[in-house]
Amino acid sequence: MKPVDVVIACHTPERPVGRAVTSILEGNAEHANVLVVAHNRPAGEIRGAIRPEHRDRVRILEHRDSFRSASGPFNAGMRDAGSGEDTAPFVAIMGSDDTLAPGAVASWLAVQERTGAEFVITRLALGTAGHGVPTPAVRMLRGGLVDLARDRLAYRSAPLGLMSRAMLARTGAHLVEGATVGGDVGMVTRLMGTVPTAYDRFGPPYVIGEDAGDRVTYVIRPMREQLGFFPDLLEADWFTALPRSAHRAIGTKLLRIHVFGAVFYRQDAEIWTREEREALAEISADVLRRAPGCERPLSRADRRLLDACLDPGIGADELMAAARERRRHGRPATLLPREITQVLAREAPPRFMAASFAVQMLPRVRRRKAQQPR
Repeated sequence: MKPVDVVIACHTPERPVGRAVTSILEGNAEHANVLVVAHNRPAGEIRGAIRPEHRDRVRILEHRDSFRSASGPFNAGMRDAGSGEDTAPFVAIMGSDDTLAPGAVASWLAVQERTGAEFVITRLALGTAGHGVPTPAVRMLRGGLVDLARDRLAYRSAPLGLMSRAMLARTGAHLVEGATVGGDVGMVTRLMGTVPTAYDRFGPPYVIGEDAGDRVTYVIRPMREQLGFFPDLLEADWFTALPRSAHRAIGTKLLRIHVFGAVFYRQDAEIWTREEREALAEISADVLRRAPGCERPLSRADRRLLDACLDPGIGADELMAAARERRRHGRPATLLPREITQVLAREAPPRFMAASFAVQMLPRVRRRKAQQPR
């Protein structure tokens, strides 16, 4: 029995699902089975997109629902993959336009065996160039179990990597079905905050495809829909039970990535109706209320944007300009917190940037050393 079931969700045969399958069967087949979930499409259509020599080695499950979200098919695949007599002890999920580098699954399993983790976070890379993704910005040279706050794990927004099936059954953790945006954030944050978690810092990466033109994440939606996953996370019992340091870390990330990102991608004053500004203010204030102190390590430029988010009376032009200004990196306003006592805080720009750089560079250094003749 192979120890890992990899679940791929696919809603159209135009997605490069065959490439995803190939990356498992030709680089990770020793340790992984493949289950493709055909989302609102006949299984035959999706099977036709898989290379002929691979079709007999792939199970295809049909899943139908009324949502465009991938959460439903992923949940269905994880449930189905665990229903047989020869159930693999671990499961992983994978987008149909993504791939796994050869040896990725074996590396996850090695990390799990060494640490006893119930969730192993995979290293990420972007596209064919393979540029490393600098999140999570874990502590320098951290090789064992990692901590949500101390290792800045909240910046990982999808449960990509190795998950213990026994842990999923025990916790009931699942993706939010029907969520067009952020349906995976609550689940991955819960796992990283409540179960033993390790980061496969040096292993072969999970490679995020850059050639899918229909990712639902990129669509501009009303603010209450765009950030509609916040209440499921911030009001959950497991979140309330976390220590205050974890609350602050999660809150900082929600502001920095999701709130500020939502504003940045709305560079049209007509979008910012009174209703949208009030929604933005209410959502931002709720993060501050449920994660007290999360704003303190933010840069001066971030705090200027946060002030604008919280005050619907500030003009849309000023709001949008603040969102642009915070991305002009390297200036004092983007490097220093408003509260100078926070300059060396874990989430403040200096330490955060240094850790992010290390996450990107150390695997390259390690590969170069491994390639040098002995």
